Amino acid sequence: MYPHQLHKIKQLYYDPSGAVISQFEANPESKEYEACSFLLNNKKVIYRQAKITPTKTGQFVTIWKRNAAGITAPFDSEDAIDFFIITVQDNELLGQFIFPRKVLSAKGIITHNNKGGKRGMRVYPPWNTVTSKQALVTQNWQAAYFYELLPEGTTVMDRIITLF
Repeated sequence: MYPHQLHKIKQLYYDPSGAVISQFEANPESKEYEACSFLLNNKKVIYRQAKITPTKTGQFVTIWKRNAAGITAPFDSEDAIDFFIITVQDNELLGQFIFPRKVLSAKGIITHNNKGGKRGMRVYPPWNTVTSKQALVTQNWQAAYFYELLPEGTTVMDRIITLF
């Protein structure tokens, strides 16, 4: 039912902390990114698994929806979404970016007042060494929303659960 990585995180981190996933809905068009939506403790979440790309630092993830005409479009600041959770993994390193909708709107990643919006983005977990100035700026603002999932993950889950 759940995509592989979300299922693993749910079992190892969410369930033991008492977090409840409900109203799960898979998005088969973006199966490659484990795209789905659900409520996490009654907060609406858009979930994606980022992918390592061969030529650039960081990981890429798609974050789009279909509009009324059936065309791919960025999410909008007026959409009924509370958080975008993007899981990143590099071998044994695992973490989640948990971005509030308002943050992605302010950064121009989701549309606000018919301006801005993207269909994908690059995320830079702290274990990535970035070399470009733009990537460093992005990594710096994203750091506030990153939660590393460690084997003894109860401490980080306590912090995550307070968001929901």
